[in-house]
Amino acid sequence: MVLQILLVLLFLVVIASVITISSVYVVRQQSVAIIERFGKYQKLSNSGIHLRAPFGIDRIAARVQLRLLQSEIVVETKTQDNVFVTMNVATQYRVNENNVTDAYYKLMRPEAQIKSYIEDALRSSVPKLTLDELFEKKDEIALEVQKQVAEEMSTYGYIIVKTLITKVEPDAEVKQSMNEINAAQRKRVAAQELAEADKIKIVTAAEAEAEKDRLHGVGIAEQRKAIVDGLADSIQELKGANVELTEEQIMSILLTNQYLDTLNNFADKDGNNTIFLPANPNGVEDIRTHILSALKAK
Repeated sequence: MVLQILLVLLFLVVIASVITISSVYVVRQQSVAIIERFGKYQKLSNSGIHLRAPFGIDRIAARVQLRLLQSEIVVETKTQDNVFVTMNVATQYRVNENNVTDAYYKLMRPEAQIKSYIEDALRSSVPKLTLDELFEKKDEIALEVQKQVAEEMSTYGYIIVKTLITKVEPDAEVKQSMNEINAAQRKRVAAQELAEADKIKIVTAAEAEAEKDRLHGVGIAEQRKAIVDGLADSIQELKGANVELTEEQIMSILLTNQYLDTLNNFADKDGNNTIFLPANPNGVEDIRTHILSALKAK
């Protein structure tokens, strides 16, 4: 009798364990479980521990991820100026947690569907642009594609978070031509900068030379003024000494002395070993006459 009771209790424990095991299930974080009863949608279960009808009455039809997903797509198309380009597109998307049933029951392969929509959108917009415009407006194109695809995928319970055109690769021949053009432009810019630098050097040197000439002229003018002032002072001193000579005679003497001093200074400089003077006896008188004539001419 006791043995029979123990067997019954053991049987009940086993039955209870089987019911518990088949009834209890756990849903992980950032996921949702879709529960079906006899093949028909019953409910959604969020993260945590849950109970269901045992013995296959309720079953977990699917566990849908709510995390952000990313898809890498390569699209080949042609621009308005007949250049074939390969475009790499990255799309981030996720299931709309408020529309999980549509995401599971309406669409079998969401990544393939997103790829088809992106390819269609790009092949509609890119042929309207030249290659240069495509490079300039690729961010605008990506935003427009994102809006179009997001609108289409929303009916299937998916949210398009971000779409980026990560790379635009022209045909190999066109790419080589572009590299040659860029190299030529860089050389031209370098040549222009070098020419500008040479121009600056020339202008600076010319300005320095002009300043040198100006200062030299100022020096000469001041030297001449000093000579004239010295001659005037000498004339006044001779007059004050009651020398009976006219101003012209005094000027002649002073200019002749100045001329001879200049020749003497010239002869004292290194490398100046020869001085040519007039050979006739009246040579000095001629020098004086020439100096006075030159002064009167001025």
